[in-house]
Amino acid sequence: MIVITGATGQLGRLVIAELLKKTPASNIVAAVRNPDKAKDLADLGIQVRYADYNQPASWDTALTGASKLLLISSSEIGQRFAQHRTVIDAAKRANVQLLAYTSLLHADTSPLGLATEHLSTEQYLTKSNVPFVILRHGWYTENYTSSLPQSIAHGALYGCAADGKISSASRADYALADAVVLTTENHVGKVYELAGDSAYSLTGLAAEVSAQTGKTIKYINLSAPEYQALLVKVGLPDAFAHLIADSDTGASKGALYDNSKQLSQLIGRETTPLKAMVASSITNL
Repeated sequence: MIVITGATGQLGRLVIAELLKKTPASNIVAAVRNPDKAKDLADLGIQVRYADYNQPASWDTALTGASKLLLISSSEIGQRFAQHRTVIDAAKRANVQLLAYTSLLHADTSPLGLATEHLSTEQYLTKSNVPFVILRHGWYTENYTSSLPQSIAHGALYGCAADGKISSASRADYALADAVVLTTENHVGKVYELAGDSAYSLTGLAAEVSAQTGKTIKYINLSAPEYQALLVKVGLPDAFAHLIADSDTGASKGALYDNSKQLSQLIGRETTPLKAMVASSITNL
């Protein structure tokens, strides 16, 4: 039985969609904090089980009979490590045979502030005696394409990534890789650096948007404080604005670049190209 945490999130739902192509629904468990949000999954024949990071005992029930577990990293930055530790401890009690964790690209060397909790989780997991595989996800292309309508409206794409190369891939690409690892063998103890096949800069992204829209979209590189202030000005919470600016700064230092092509090797095809992602994001504009 395969248990997926965060099953109603964007990545979780995509992973489940891929798993349904590879294993019966009765073999999949969606571990969720709010079962009401997973009624559609239950309708597919997937077992929906309540699991709350703040209720450790709930994980013992959620992991009953589990052979494999995908621990999708929590979205609650600052609380992630404690929450992940709760799940890892429960997995050990449940004698889970493989715990796959979605970490961050080059978590052990990354300058991103996001890396700290991921690395702490990795270190705890490797010492837990739970058979593990670490899936270090690179950047989701959607992190940039989701805001393209605003960039097109203003004729500019803002950031502080300078000329940093970004090897992003679609969320669906990563989800497929996660599903492959959960349904095939010989992954225990491995650390996968997952990223897109091709890299681009934000200047390149702006050029691609310009080419597809016929409008001039310029990339305007700001300092990290300027970019953070701009994000706050348009309504983002300060902590989230800081995270985005920090990630762009990391990109300028190579933190979002990888050319190992381990992702495409796992999924058996090329990762979704930037051109296709841009096209899908501006289709209805």
